[in-house]
Amino acid sequence: MKLNTKNVVMGLITPVALLGLLASDPALAREPYSKADLADMDKQLLDVVNHGRDLWHGSLASMSTNGLACGNCHPDAAASNPTTFPKFQADLGRVAPIRDMINWCVTVVQGGNALDVNGSDMVAMEAYANYMYRGKPLEPGLQTRQTAPVVVKSGRGFPYKGSGIGYDK
Repeated sequence: MKLNTKNVVMGLITPVALLGLLASDPALAREPYSKADLADMDKQLLDVVNHGRDLWHGSLASMSTNGLACGNCHPDAAASNPTTFPKFQADLGRVAPIRDMINWCVTVVQGGNALDVNGSDMVAMEAYANYMYRGKPLEPGLQTRQTAPVVVKSGRGFPYKGSGIGYDK
């Protein structure tokens, strides 16, 4: 469909013109995913999330030299608050994405080797943390309070029980 002045009102494309453009370009008018496509995508995502859960709870020996894993301080990704990144991170002295904080914890707290920030293990760690916080609002930069704890409905994680200290009540 060709645009002309009849299709444009005050510099905007009219809904009719937009529909015509979408219908004429197969790349823009892709059919919805089939149930099989969606099931395959979900399986691939959950495979990565499960790998992240295993890493989070200590399955990669090179991530620690002192026996600690992410799950020791953050069972089921508790208080990792992935929905609040990027934010100023005092430990790093700068605004950082969660992958930089994960590597800080791995190298400083756990005494392990940093993960490749573009590697599949880091993607899995981020996928796990974000999956545990799915449905929570995005609040980049949040500093002044913890987000609500995640509710774990399945998996082999730990039930949430606050320590009674600070925000973890």
